[in-house]
Amino acid sequence: QDTIFCSEEDNSLYFTYSGKSNVLEVKELNYQVNRASQIPWYENLAQMKMPWTWKSDPCSHVSIIQNLNLKVQSGQMLAIIGSTAGGKTSLLDVITCRDHGGKIKSGQIMINNKPSTPQLVKKCIAHVRQDDRLLPHLTVRETLLFVAKLRLPKFFSDSQRKKRVEDVIAELRLRQCANTRVGNEYLRGVSGGERRRVSIGVQLLWNPGILILDEPTSGLDSFTAHNLVITLSRLARGNRLVLLSLHQPRSDIFQLFDLVLLMTSGVTVYSGTARDMVPYFTELGYPCPRYSNPADFYVDLTSINKQTAEKEMESRKRANTLANLFLEKVKDFDDFLWKVTEGDNVATTFSKQSSHLNSEETINMPHHSSNQLPGVLKQFTILLSRQVSNDFRDLSTLLIHGFEALLMSLLIGFLYYGHEKTGLSIRDTTALLYMIGALIPFTVILDVIAKCHSERAMLYHDLEDGMYSVSPYFFAKILGELPEHCAFVIIYGVPIYWLANLIPEPKHFLLNFLSVWLAVYSARAMALWVAALLPTLQLSAFFGNVFFTSFYLSGGFVISLENLWTVPFWVSKISFLRWNFQGMMQIQFTDLTYEMTVGNTTFQIPGKLVTQALDLDSQPLYVSYLVLAAIVCSFLLLYYLSLRFIKQKSHQDW
Repeated sequence: QDTIFCSEEDNSLYFTYSGKSNVLEVKELNYQVNRASQIPWYENLAQMKMPWTWKSDPCSHVSIIQNLNLKVQSGQMLAIIGSTAGGKTSLLDVITCRDHGGKIKSGQIMINNKPSTPQLVKKCIAHVRQDDRLLPHLTVRETLLFVAKLRLPKFFSDSQRKKRVEDVIAELRLRQCANTRVGNEYLRGVSGGERRRVSIGVQLLWNPGILILDEPTSGLDSFTAHNLVITLSRLARGNRLVLLSLHQPRSDIFQLFDLVLLMTSGVTVYSGTARDMVPYFTELGYPCPRYSNPADFYVDLTSINKQTAEKEMESRKRANTLANLFLEKVKDFDDFLWKVTEGDNVATTFSKQSSHLNSEETINMPHHSSNQLPGVLKQFTILLSRQVSNDFRDLSTLLIHGFEALLMSLLIGFLYYGHEKTGLSIRDTTALLYMIGALIPFTVILDVIAKCHSERAMLYHDLEDGMYSVSPYFFAKILGELPEHCAFVIIYGVPIYWLANLIPEPKHFLLNFLSVWLAVYSARAMALWVAALLPTLQLSAFFGNVFFTSFYLSGGFVISLENLWTVPFWVSKISFLRWNFQGMMQIQFTDLTYEMTVGNTTFQIPGKLVTQALDLDSQPLYVSYLVLAAIVCSFLLLYYLSLRFIKQKSHQDW
């Protein structure tokens, strides 16, 4: 029946895994989750809960998976079906060692007769999650090509990488949108179903031996979902183990499964071949009505009805009875799979005929190992190219930021415009210099924090998957954003200097520009650190505002440095606004003499006295630049350490 829905494209590719066959086995698994530990720390603090009470509630421990046994091997596709909150996603998380907040009470998970470890999982398992984490401004082809450069072994040539990308695009029917931006909820791009297939393609590129998919058909129409499962079935027959979870697949999708695991409230109601599921339940007195979808009927049969207490008790009793009956029937089977007769061999019986595929091409890939992947320098160049491509495609954001800098520069410049002959007074010049250094960094902080948090989820999963390490990402991020930073400071700093009629000499202008450049970059580096340190946009924006306000108040303009008490005095030592203000004051005032008239008497006041009065001449000019550079390096070091030692979870991953 599959050929009815197959087009010519279906038969053109056949991804074959050339490594050794894989066996995934779950033995007597009991998995428990502490719901209190899954509540983010910042939510606990918001509810005024003390840290020692966060995980102490004994009622928060909930059993998610109970006595689960499972055995599946290469060449088979196992579908985990069941109602919502049945334990499907938790089982996939446990298998892939991503069970954060949970604990395996008993049992074990074996991959090729070896206990499952994060290192082993990274080598042989590809995990496609429910939500799509992709850069929105890259096209489908570019997204896959960048991943191919990072994930495929370094002995692959560029032409082989491009060919692999084109093969995946054809396999997942993405040709019609290959040159379309991926997009997201804010940027129009490919459709939701196409974006989902791109996420699957990202994992297919490195041709893993075990492919695990969490709700792969979510967001897809029925025809596309059916063709996607046909693709997954074909991938399984290419010496691959495919494990996927679904809610209630339609009947023609159900017929494509080799094995089915039916779960409800963490217990196994049925585990065995798809074709034997109906006879099994018929034998128990629950025949599937004619013209009904077996998946729909039996998922509804085993679901827990929580409309009333009586219905919940009745449905829970039925589910537990069915689970106990199944456990009794398969307790003597080594693979814990229901068979019609004990002598049946599931692997051979349900290995589907693939003669209709007529493969024209076999794509082989050696066993994936970390030492075959591109080195750190190669990762850096790839990530830098990806960073620049994604950022400069976002023209609307770049134009808005540029217009914002220009508008603020013109507003301040025209406020102080028109003093070519008399020049600005000491008070006005001092206020102007402090405003130049303090106004624009705040907008930079908010913009950088928002951008980092929009990329945080993708970064977290990329690092979890071992696609690249922290160091190349860090340097690519820093260097990739330098052109935008330089353009931003030029648009802001050049007009305001000449409109306000500051010292019109190249030396003074360049020194002033360098000081502003360092101050704004200090704000950017601080924002990067805060965004990597804290898990939510709101927390990062709050603490970024706290740091900036502290630096602003202790910058030497609101109150003189000599009148600061101990704490703000030490804060001023690390305030980039203070050192920028001190440097610009020395640049503008040191070589000038101001005339001040009191009555009929005119006084000549050296500009150096102004910096002395504000306690801004205690160090030479070069010290301001050195301290600003040190502040930049310190914030960047903190940013790197945060990336390396703090998991970059977004609020969705808690």
